[in-house]
Amino acid sequence: MPTRGVVYVHSTPLAVCSHVEWAIARVLAAPVNLHWTAQPADPGARRAECGWTGSPGTGAELAAALRQWPMIRFEVTEEPSSGVDGERFMYVPGRGLFRAAVGAAGDIQLGEDRLRSLMAAARGPEALAHALDKALGTAWDAELEPYRYAGDGAPVTLLTRVG
Repeated sequence: MPTRGVVYVHSTPLAVCSHVEWAIARVLAAPVNLHWTAQPADPGARRAECGWTGSPGTGAELAAALRQWPMIRFEVTEEPSSGVDGERFMYVPGRGLFRAAVGAAGDIQLGEDRLRSLMAAARGPEALAHALDKALGTAWDAELEPYRYAGDGAPVTLLTRVG
């Protein structure tokens, strides 16, 4: 059963744009030509986004392919499909890759066992709040938000995985 998602390249140097397209094309086994626009939050950088369809796990493959370039900022989403949770990946230079399960509405999902573990390890309300922020990727969201806002109204390319 195929699924779908979106790749958001929030910020990349101009010289890396073609490499990003090639990486996405390798994962999707299809040619990719993204519409690159200026990224106002990072002068001189470019941004692009593309919707994709493919088999479950394609989002993880895309994130792995894109993290080869530690200077880019990106997000990859994969919608839930029959029997498979959705996923969200966020990458920020210097912070690394964040990965989380997401529900049908796109919200990050923390399982019962994970919540119990966080509660058991917390040494008070502030420690629990910090652990929850970390589990929800709050720091990644905060760093990416200016780049997301700068992309409002940008064109989207739709791609389909072959095979």
